Amino acid sequence: MKTMTIKESIALMRQAENITFLTGAGVSTPSGIPDYRSLQGVYQGMTAPEYLLSHTALIQEPAKFYEFVQLLYHPDAKPNVIHQKMAAFEKRKPTRIVTQNIDGLHSKAGSQQLVEFHGSLYHCHCRKCRLPVSWQDYLISDVHENCGGQIRLEVVLYEEGFQEAVIENALQAVASADLIVIVGTTFQVHPFCDLINGKTQQKVLAINQTPLGHPLIDYFYQGAAEELFKQV
Repeated sequence: MKTMTIKESIALMRQAENITFLTGAGVSTPSGIPDYRSLQGVYQGMTAPEYLLSHTALIQEPAKFYEFVQLLYHPDAKPNVIHQKMAAFEKRKPTRIVTQNIDGLHSKAGSQQLVEFHGSLYHCHCRKCRLPVSWQDYLISDVHENCGGQIRLEVVLYEEGFQEAVIENALQAVASADLIVIVGTTFQVHPFCDLINGKTQQKVLAINQTPLGHPLIDYFYQGAAEELFKQV
């Protein structure tokens, strides 16, 4: 793995003909959305946060599940320079984004070729009647006023599997790129970190505050992603 400067990292992205970004929570922290596991993250001080965001909690303790989920919403958050510059790449060359984030900020920034790997807080439906429900209504109550069913957000919960179509779209995004750029994630959560396992000729650049240990990463820039993307 070669350590890169900002200038070298930007040169790689500019030279790429097809680029795919794999993004995590660090992309959204400059927008005021806390990550899940830092000392300031939404999990800090909570007991068994994985349980609170699990399918079991949704079914068996819906009140606890709903109370926790409301902490994840930041509807006033705006895309930052990272989201904006990634969306700008799409106007110049084939560009795709696969994100772990459920905050909707890539979509707000205008990215069209987007795979929301874990779903989105801003898509909800009723488990009883299956009709879509606005996230605004969900934040008022998790009971669907039309039928009395339980509303849930369309996010992959702990204990749940991924839709095959989502996995396939993410793998296609990786396969189509000649440069894969990992941004703002420790890249340790499966199956997201497995997306590059089948890479062939693609180069992989990682941009993160802390080093990543994945063996298939070719280049690494250590630092704040927003500082790098300001110069793109």
